[in-house]
Amino acid sequence: MEITISDRRDIKIEAILELYRANEWSSADKPNELYNGLINSHSLFSAWKKDKLIGIGNAISDGYLVVYYPHLLVHPDYQGKGIGQMIMDKMQEKYSHYHMQMLTADGKAIDFYRKAGFKRAGQTEPMWIYKGNEH
Repeated sequence: MEITISDRRDIKIEAILELYRANEWSSADKPNELYNGLINSHSLFSAWKKDKLIGIGNAISDGYLVVYYPHLLVHPDYQGKGIGQMIMDKMQEKYSHYHMQMLTADGKAIDFYRKAGFKRAGQTEPMWIYKGNEH
């Protein structure tokens, strides 16, 4: 299976929505906000099998010191094949020298991010105001 990781931003909204709906992410219910948020991220990496979008990850950053990874998802049909790690590797190529890399993980994502080198941040407690219900 040949997978290409790209930093292109000419991704059709329909492809993004298909990926998010396949993962049952509530952000798909706000298509314009989701699309604009991804396209205007500091970094955006996507995984492609030929012309099919099968994974995406973005980063929000001040460009110097701090980066936050809000989204990393892979189509369920392609999970467990190293695609998420390929996207995270691209993020690390760009941000590994930053002072602080942050994300929020839950469920199965916790083990994935631990394997990628992330750990619980001291005695912090994740907090949010969230409009979705999938967590």
